[in-house]
Amino acid sequence: MLRAIAHHEQGETGMFRNILIPTDGSPLSGRALDNALNFAHEIGARATILTVMEPFHIFSADTDQLELTRAEYKTHINLVAENILSRAGQEAKTRGVDHITLKLENDDPHLAIIQIAHSQNCDLIAMASHGRRGLSAVLLGSVTSKVLTHSHIPVLVYR
Repeated sequence: MLRAIAHHEQGETGMFRNILIPTDGSPLSGRALDNALNFAHEIGARATILTVMEPFHIFSADTDQLELTRAEYKTHINLVAENILSRAGQEAKTRGVDHITLKLENDDPHLAIIQIAHSQNCDLIAMASHGRRGLSAVLLGSVTSKVLTHSHIPVLVYR
């Protein structure tokens, strides 16, 4: 069972109309996507589904980046992102949720999530408690923790 934690700014009330759902394709992120889409359907909200791709780095511990050229890596991450968003879009369509899908390349996924939430006029961010960020998540703090810390938009966290 997934539990949800909501982070709200003081004094906010009203119904959510546009929910940003960041997803990275991980199983936990997929469960959060399912729950967020069900919530969007129940309240009649639109979903903005986002995946953030990590840019190519010459010096990296990521095996994909070590084994591929810059061009091959770019093609690879775009295919992965398109696959994630295609599946997420199908899930939204199955539930009858009006939605858009977006992909963005950024070294700081938490900043990208907050930026897209503002630019797309989202009034809620619904995301998993963590995803696939490996050792860097332990050392630098999870993307979700950073979104919770820096977002002025309410955040619903699925565990």
